[in-house]
Amino acid sequence: MTGYYDIVLGLIPVALLGITAALVLVGLSLTAAVPIGAFVAMAIIGHAMFVNAPADVAEEPKSARPPLNAD
Repeated sequence: MTGYYDIVLGLIPVALLGITAALVLVGLSLTAAVPIGAFVAMAIIGHAMFVNAPADVAEEPKSARPPLNAD
């Protein structure tokens, strides 16, 4: 099953190379297209790190009762 972070890892090179290639094909110079593609890839990374950050699994709530086999 593909998770959010698997998709992010796939989108980083797609954004960098794909957007750069598309902009070059449209007629933009390579020196202008590469920073634009890099900015989009950086935005994807920033979203994965800060907006939808990985979180630790919450610990199970502790019971107030002691275990049944306690001395």
